[in-house]
Amino acid sequence: MSWSDGRLQEPELLSRPVDRLNALVLPRLVDPHVHLDKAYTWTAHPNLSGTYDGALEANMNEHRVRDQESVLSRGEKAISRACQNGLRAMRSHIDSLGPGADASWEALQALKSQWHGQVELQLVALLPIAHWATSAGAQLAQRVAARGGLLGGVVVPPCRGESVRRDLRAMLRLAEELGCGVDLHIDEASHGAADGLQQLLLVLEQVPCHQPITCSHASSLALLSPRRLQRLADRMAAHRLQVVALPLTNGWLLGQSPQATPLRRPLAPIRQLQRAGVRVAVGGDNVADPWFPAGDFDPLALMASCLPLAQLAPWQRLGLSPFTTTAAAVMDLDWDGRIGSGAPADLIVLEADSWSEALRCPPQRRVLIGGRWWQP
Repeated sequence: MSWSDGRLQEPELLSRPVDRLNALVLPRLVDPHVHLDKAYTWTAHPNLSGTYDGALEANMNEHRVRDQESVLSRGEKAISRACQNGLRAMRSHIDSLGPGADASWEALQALKSQWHGQVELQLVALLPIAHWATSAGAQLAQRVAARGGLLGGVVVPPCRGESVRRDLRAMLRLAEELGCGVDLHIDEASHGAADGLQQLLLVLEQVPCHQPITCSHASSLALLSPRRLQRLADRMAAHRLQVVALPLTNGWLLGQSPQATPLRRPLAPIRQLQRAGVRVAVGGDNVADPWFPAGDFDPLALMASCLPLAQLAPWQRLGLSPFTTTAAAVMDLDWDGRIGSGAPADLIVLEADSWSEALRCPPQRRVLIGGRWWQP
């Protein structure tokens, strides 16, 4: 494979067969859901219980002492690792209400500019959805939209009732008025099966929204019966909702109990949603923060973890697309991630002779960005 002026040229067939491959070539990959503002905070703010409530408490403690310098330092480390590991784009949710909010936005906006051309960053305002129904929320939405960001929020059970629908309506109206997308933390729970999505669908029947709506987590959908899940998935497809599944953090946090191993893991039902025509991507979510103690912004390690957790095999089209073409579509990126003539010369070259070798342990790799080999 060759390239010129930062673009791939027509691939050439091998002149003769080979007995053994010595490399796998992939497009640079995409992570549609990360949290750069809190990455690498586990050491100072651990969540030793491994519970959702423990993560929330530690997160709030960290947020109170967060400053711009610390977010810049952690974010620089995170993006550098992501680039070295082969990511070309990430969508980061930012804690956007409270003492560390302004510092987080300023730091990540600076990093977005600094890394432009190497890693594309999209930023989402993460806060309780009730805030969007206030005057302060409307002002924040204008600032987020002016910076090219997305509106986000948390919708977890208990979330039934008119108050939740009112807040969702306010959020969707702001998104429509300002022309910016929406990315929700929704149904990240081991109970209240699909409560949040049910409310969102009811609102969409009243307040149509033409902006892209991403439903991150969607974990409790796995608690539905097959028939109810099919009906819900069909409605989601009709409203063009897209999903980002997050197997690592959900597998670690949800249903956590010191007395028992969960017998039914809440995880977005990826294959059922794909079959219904819902666009589904997979993200890494948290890295070494109170919500998940491990991770390294490594898409190959994420693929390997998804083999047992989500049974996604990257040698199958629907197993690979959540990390490549579908992830790029969820983020509405210019390049869909397919390799071919005229595509960006953005590649990962793995020292592996098969998918099995590539996934057994993170392999040595070289990363090509715009026709140039990246040097850390």
